Amino acid sequence: MSVELGPRLKTVASFLEGVTLLCDVGSDHAYLPVYAIQQGLITHAIAGEVVKGPYESAMQTVQDYVLNDKISVRLGDGLDVVTSEDEVKAISICGMGGELIARILEQGRVNGTLTGNEKLVLQPNVAEHLLRQWLVDHHYEILEEVVVEDHHRLYEIIVAEKREESVPLTATQIKFGPKLIENPTDLVIRKWERQLRKIEEILTQLKQSKEIPIEKVETFNHQYLELKGLIDHANR
Repeated sequence: MSVELGPRLKTVASFLEGVTLLCDVGSDHAYLPVYAIQQGLITHAIAGEVVKGPYESAMQTVQDYVLNDKISVRLGDGLDVVTSEDEVKAISICGMGGELIARILEQGRVNGTLTGNEKLVLQPNVAEHLLRQWLVDHHYEILEEVVVEDHHRLYEIIVAEKREESVPLTATQIKFGPKLIENPTDLVIRKWERQLRKIEEILTQLKQSKEIPIEKVETFNHQYLELKGLIDHANR
């Protein structure tokens, strides 16, 4: 009996190949660690949950797939589930906002449970730019980024590793992703086009206001032109 994952988590798992110990934060029934072990991508995992219900669900999944010797399910906040005896080689945090993922990483950094020796495989649902900013601020290099479609939603996956020195990014790269700009696939372009339509809707609403907020209009106009430029360049 093997676990089936959707395209989003399957892609996350593909970046974990060769990892001896994964810490999966907010593990959602521990499906990702179970799948990664079944596929021979990783050898061991910690599945962390902060709420008792999901923690018990993850425990049940691990038991059902007879992987108690490979996956340690732990109750705790973020990276607090990691101990000094663990030698975690990769951390995956999926399905949360970019700001929350950055906060979990920062808490781990301050507490010493994020050592900088781990590969980070991160899948923010929103506010990807805030997560990239945290990575830049703490000397992480973004190695890979992809956009994946799952149940008609488009998700960004970011893979990063710690470096000795800062790996700076431009404001545009932080907003839209350095690797996505480098390699704008059809899904990347489609995600940008969706964002562009949202900006167009906001601009239309702002311009229909009784008192037009000029500064806001200018801000969204700038965002529109910046994104339109990326899309036009990608379509060449």
